[in-house]
Amino acid sequence: MQGFELQVKGKVQGVGFRPFVWQLAERLQLKGEVLNCGEGVMIRVDQTANLALIKQALQQQLPPLARIDSIDVRSYDWPQPPAGFSIAVSQSSKMDTQVVPDAATCPECLAELLDSTDRRHQYPFINCTHCGPRFTLIEALPYDRANTVMKNFPLCPACAAEFKNPADRRYHAQPVACENCGPMVWMVNAAGEKITEDWLTQTLAALAQGQVVAIKSVGGFHLACDATNAAAVQLLRERKRRQYKPLAVMAANIDAVKQFAVVHAGQQALLQSRIAPIVLLTPKANSDIAQNLAPNLAEVGVMLPSNPLQHLIAHYFKKPVVMTSGNGSGLPPALDNNTALNQLSAIADSFVLHNRSIVQRCDDSLMRVSEQGQVEVLRRSRGLTPDALNLPEDFPDAEGYLAYGGDLKNAFAIGKGRQIIVSQYLGDLANLETQQQFKAAIAHYLNLYQLPVRQRVVDCHPGYFSRQRALLDHQHSDSAEQPIVEVQHHHAHIASCLVENGWRADQGQVLALALDGLGYGDHNELWGGELVVADYQGYRVLGGLPAVTLVGGDTAARQPWRSFYAHLRTFMPQLSEAKLNLLLPGKPLKQLDISMARGLNSHSVRSAGRLFDAVAASLGIAAEQIEYEGQAACELESLASAAQRRLATELTIPVDGLSLNLAAFWPAWLQHKGSKAERAYNFHLALAVALAELVRRAKRQTQINHLVLTGGVFHNALLTSLLKAQLGSECQLLEHQYYSCGDGGLALGQIAIALIQNEKTNNNKANNIKIQNNKTQ
Repeated sequence: MQGFELQVKGKVQGVGFRPFVWQLAERLQLKGEVLNCGEGVMIRVDQTANLALIKQALQQQLPPLARIDSIDVRSYDWPQPPAGFSIAVSQSSKMDTQVVPDAATCPECLAELLDSTDRRHQYPFINCTHCGPRFTLIEALPYDRANTVMKNFPLCPACAAEFKNPADRRYHAQPVACENCGPMVWMVNAAGEKITEDWLTQTLAALAQGQVVAIKSVGGFHLACDATNAAAVQLLRERKRRQYKPLAVMAANIDAVKQFAVVHAGQQALLQSRIAPIVLLTPKANSDIAQNLAPNLAEVGVMLPSNPLQHLIAHYFKKPVVMTSGNGSGLPPALDNNTALNQLSAIADSFVLHNRSIVQRCDDSLMRVSEQGQVEVLRRSRGLTPDALNLPEDFPDAEGYLAYGGDLKNAFAIGKGRQIIVSQYLGDLANLETQQQFKAAIAHYLNLYQLPVRQRVVDCHPGYFSRQRALLDHQHSDSAEQPIVEVQHHHAHIASCLVENGWRADQGQVLALALDGLGYGDHNELWGGELVVADYQGYRVLGGLPAVTLVGGDTAARQPWRSFYAHLRTFMPQLSEAKLNLLLPGKPLKQLDISMARGLNSHSVRSAGRLFDAVAASLGIAAEQIEYEGQAACELESLASAAQRRLATELTIPVDGLSLNLAAFWPAWLQHKGSKAERAYNFHLALAVALAELVRRAKRQTQINHLVLTGGVFHNALLTSLLKAQLGSECQLLEHQYYSCGDGGLALGQIAIALIQNEKTNNNKANNIKIQNNKTQ
């Protein structure tokens, strides 16, 4: 019997897609079957089916976590006419190996969680095919319960009946459980002694008393306290030795968020999405939340609960709760109960623990969204990873590529077929614990996707741990691997933006502003303020910021006053010793001069990040020592955003050729009048005007119209908006969106560059062979 076969590709496995199709077939009275196969789902129907109606329904009524990339239709010969519609046994060919990110609790599960008549009332691990953990509990593929940590929890009869019923939204929901068969929660004190009372009641009491509670979540531990209690917040800060770094706040629902923060439509949609990220919001004046949540910053990170346990705490506590990473100073978040008790017993008064293991660390994603609805990812993790990015159409296959990223805000990436999968945020590779998580995470991904490595890609910086790790891995690898490819830091930033925007290799070159703290450049230089013309194959620096001599290595990046002094010494060498000591009182300036003269621990640096540090320090902002990367620049931006008078001023940064003239800027800056906030705003405006002029000149010189904005400096929303306003429609902008413009996006660009450069090399080799063969004929 003749019929039709619909091959559906996309995110269609492990998301309730087959039961959705079965239910759709029941409504449309279809006859046929649905099954997992190949790289998607196969739907087979008889010849009476209305294909247009089926395709329309598939696209418009998708389950929340599903995504359709394509539907291909072809004829199918039925061996026997189908009597009804069934979910068939999956074919044994290579199965789709997409892994779905963890998803926030769906409205249906939340309603059941809070319904006193429901059998899962207050059960903190409630989930279904529309929500719940995926990535953080998968140990191997295919995505079956036996390959997750849920294998340790056999289903009770009630859960098993739901699991086997295609009409139920828990059909084949691998993490499904209830209090009769699933994981359980309990509470202990800081000594690890079990508290016998109900964990939820005790948690609410501890928060109300101003205590700090460590909570085991889905992808790691959090530390929580009452966000309206300034004393509790300060206690957490003192114990965690984190006086300035902002703390995220969790509220029960969007109405609760609107009590203390300004929320526009785009922000609300993002907060309530399945990602449930931390979103940067402007707090309302005189709201109930503590003023020490985000010191000296104009925005506070806010999130809604992303899992049932968090929903229970937020719902019954009825006040905002601090929900920050559960780690000791400088360490990654704890993942298991024993590690948490060992690391956090000096910070937390009590611990909320459970017996569901965490396979992979997955921090809360951090995002911003403009009033125009443009989304920006600052930290890509829970809810977003490990979603894959499809390669542009003219790219070669990326199977077996592994990019190690950088050492700050690390995320690595792997190539799988025609996709790149960027890992979750792993943080700075500055300590042994994070380095071990980095190594283990790479091994997990390669095992999960069953990928033998054929090409490793690294940053050029010779001192990066990530690079050293790659060299060691390569030495112990199969001899069939290609030699390691090294990619320049800012070239990777640019390529990351290009590939996210689907830029094909044959589309040619772009202009790019690559502005960040530091990246290893050519000829042992340190870059961070470049105007570049580039494509995937290469780059050429046209201009940008001039260099300064910076003393102190990593110390200089943590002490903004050193950047201030470096700029003064470089661009105002005529300043007297008395004037320098007046601007930088009590600093060891003579020692720095000696180091500069002898070239001791000093480097030539051109960096937009260090320019921001210098300007901030000149205003007395975070001048002595920063606690987190970019602190001085963040506080400078926040101060600028508070400026009451935003008018064009005489402050300028002149442009000479294709470089900024900081020798003219600094004397003008030191003479510039106004409040600190006005001066901070005027600096941002002057820099935006100067950068726009650089771009215009480069555009005239190169006749290139596309402009990439990349590097961590473009996390500065004020500078970015001012620059875009200056440029207007003069350029076609390419910006990052769901991959960070900072170092968290490096690995994506590293793979893209390696792919194109290797393809060019292989093509050249093939052409040479062809030429040699022709000569011998």
